Amino acid sequence: MNVLLCPLSDPGYLYPALAAGRELRRRGHTVQVLAGQQAEAAVTAAGLTMSAVTDPTALSVTHWTVRGPEQHTAVARAVRRLRPDVLVTSVLCHGALVAAESAGLPVVVLGLAAYLWSYRTGPADDCGRAWRLAETVKHYASVREAAGLAPRRDRFADTPLLGAAFLLRGHPALEVPGAELPGAVGHVGPCWWEPEPPVAEPLPDSKPLAYVHLGRTFGGTSLWPRLNTAFTSGTHRAVVELGRSGAPEAAPGADLIVGRRRWMGPLVERSDLVLTNATSAPVLAALLHGKPLLVAPNGSEQKVLAAGCLRAGVARRLPESGARAEALRAAVHDTARDHGLRARTEEVGGLLADGKSEARAADAVESAAR
Repeated sequence: MNVLLCPLSDPGYLYPALAAGRELRRRGHTVQVLAGQQAEAAVTAAGLTMSAVTDPTALSVTHWTVRGPEQHTAVARAVRRLRPDVLVTSVLCHGALVAAESAGLPVVVLGLAAYLWSYRTGPADDCGRAWRLAETVKHYASVREAAGLAPRRDRFADTPLLGAAFLLRGHPALEVPGAELPGAVGHVGPCWWEPEPPVAEPLPDSKPLAYVHLGRTFGGTSLWPRLNTAFTSGTHRAVVELGRSGAPEAAPGADLIVGRRRWMGPLVERSDLVLTNATSAPVLAALLHGKPLLVAPNGSEQKVLAAGCLRAGVARRLPESGARAEALRAAVHDTARDHGLRARTEEVGGLLADGKSEARAADAVESAAR
């Protein structure tokens, strides 16, 4: 079987696809990775073969709302050249979905840690699922129209976004209890892989560590004022991953070590807790390492996943902007020392780690190809 991985090239989307690709290659399949040049080091570290796109924005999550037609062109060109039997792509890769449909190929979609759109049945929540689905379908339809395809008539609005299989990387414990997912959607687990750090990062040992991973603000509140307060004269020092966030705004006296890294596992392992806006990668890293979460969501997946973590009993919520300094520092200390929270985190993390996620993802790809 010839498999073309065409995920978004950003680490949070690329690495899970590489995890699945490594398992598919282990099973004897041919695996090619279509990605931007910035992904070459990670693809090489994963031991897979890369085909670079000429337009690096075509497979960038930063540009997903405006570069769908260019993504379609890049994937369609790769399909004609590489002649795959099946595509594996990321959620939000609408150009890849359209290219697969045009070529008559099955496509498997790697989703995030929780389902972002409307459930088939069951209780609703206040995380904007219907609005998010409508906006996503609108973008998909515009890419499809640009490709010259006629409008679809599906019973459910999310059907064209799901492919032959839509794989969630979390656990049912993170979904709304009693809600029914679409039939094409299933949980496979984290599909966790990341490059090895070149050397162990030297860190001061005068205070215990908290790992902080910043997400986008989506017009919401920056975490920096609360970080500066929580980690000034507090019990912990924070190692802050900037991710795709903006420039750092660390205060001179704050106990913050700030940087951008292509890996997080070793730092999460050394930390007492994970403070995050609640995007998939840091949440899954925290759970896999049994570290309790302190969440401060803004938009997009953050609200959905933060709500799921709070329901599942693996997280506390960081006090809002304007909270007293004592409350912010106490939130860090109390999250790190809450034995019940840690026990539940280890329980859910154990369920994720026991899921054989790469094998399940590879099974889904083989099934779609058949």
